[in-house]
Amino acid sequence: MHGNAAVAAGHPLTLRAAHEALAAGGNAFDAAVAAGFTAAVAEPTLSSLAGGGFLLAVPAGDEPVVHDFFVDVPGLGAEAAVTHGDPVTIRFQGAEQVFHVGPGSVAVPGCLAGYLHVHERHGRLPLADLVRSAARLARDGVILGRGQADVVRLLDPIMTREPAGRARFAGRDGQPFRDDQPVIDDELAAFLDDVADGRRTSFADPDLAEEVIAGLAAGGSCMSVTDLTSYRVIEREPLEVRVGDATLLTNPAPSFGGGLIATALTELAALPEDARGRCGDGARLIALADAFETLTARHRRSRGTTHVSIRDAEGNVASMTTSNGSNSGVHLAGTGVMANNIMGEEDLHPGGAGGALPGTRVGSMMAPSLLLRPGRPAVVLGSGGSERIRSALTQVIAALVIDDLPLHEAVLAPRLHVDDAGVAQLEPGFAADAIEALAGRRRINVWPTTDLYFGGVHAVDTDGAHIGDPRRGGVSAGPSGTVVDLAGSASPSGEPDGSGKGSA
Repeated sequence: MHGNAAVAAGHPLTLRAAHEALAAGGNAFDAAVAAGFTAAVAEPTLSSLAGGGFLLAVPAGDEPVVHDFFVDVPGLGAEAAVTHGDPVTIRFQGAEQVFHVGPGSVAVPGCLAGYLHVHERHGRLPLADLVRSAARLARDGVILGRGQADVVRLLDPIMTREPAGRARFAGRDGQPFRDDQPVIDDELAAFLDDVADGRRTSFADPDLAEEVIAGLAAGGSCMSVTDLTSYRVIEREPLEVRVGDATLLTNPAPSFGGGLIATALTELAALPEDARGRCGDGARLIALADAFETLTARHRRSRGTTHVSIRDAEGNVASMTTSNGSNSGVHLAGTGVMANNIMGEEDLHPGGAGGALPGTRVGSMMAPSLLLRPGRPAVVLGSGGSERIRSALTQVIAALVIDDLPLHEAVLAPRLHVDDAGVAQLEPGFAADAIEALAGRRRINVWPTTDLYFGGVHAVDTDGAHIGDPRRGGVSAGPSGTVVDLAGSASPSGEPDGSGKGSA
């Protein structure tokens, strides 16, 4: 890694994979592919080879393109109806929420196809060099760290639904899953080795597809071999939005996250200066809350998401967001890969899962982006965080463009989000007079601590600045590879050259 190259990601091992690809002479797209394969091992609650995602690629001197490898609605040629899956109640600290999981919740996977497509289209290094380290981690054992372990514990009824999940994610001796508990998956390691060696190119491979579909069908899924063989990565022109003197390149339709962010930013920038205020003051809180309330009425979700932002020394840019929903708890037969539950995300199917048209692409809130600012560094950014993706990115971009804050200040500034009930959820850190101004207009709830609820914006800029959002255990590194971990909780060790192995 040389020059102004930088990476920001959701886990030290994901970051390390990207950094090693760059250090080996790869470009930003090699690094993104390596990060994607490693995230499937090191961030298993958020990403999977059987999930879906998007990569905004901006090659130096060439046109930008969004690679859409999100999931498809299953059911092509099938007689069974599309379903939401089986209900599971997840208990948060202050509430309960019903998730839908199991075979009926699984949408047609896209991540594996997406990574291979991006590598073929833009990559430079041999594929094996980008996959092999992920296979080693799966085989030798990976320490997830507190951030990921917290989500494993939260989603325990899902993650341990099947024997394969219990072997990986159940606690020991009747105790909850530990922060330092190694996760080992020999079957996933073997599958990754096959991908690295070119023996496995798709879940639709003839010697695998029937086994995958039979396993899902036994649990009530309508997915067919035709669904797997018909899946395609789609290249799209990015949505381009003017925000003041800046230009935002982001995810276009049929996904809606980029459009919602664009709407909020356009409305905010059009307000008189006194009405839109400054980052953190009362006027800004009121303006944002009003805009977000309108967007919330049209919101859609994709709950479990992670993001990586990469800029290489040659000026290539990769911004990639991936998701496995809330996980289905189902492992695709013969692969060790846990499938998504995106057909079980009722928010993504307002007409009901049964009304979704097989073979169509499901919409998403994910919005990997590039912010171009005349006379200032361009910023590569994106976020995980369900419907909070739009509010997190809107606030960070507004802070960068309207308020001209440095990258670190923009990402670390306290955030708000307007929930489905119209309540303004506020992070700690806002001034008392700003909170009072907003409280005079709507119901508010001030959190005692910051939380992953408010998104995780991982960002780098073209001058070499970088930040992994501590809200979601984010980490970042520049050319030296020295890991910056502001949360101090993403992993037992922030060292970029750690093995990732742990002891039982």
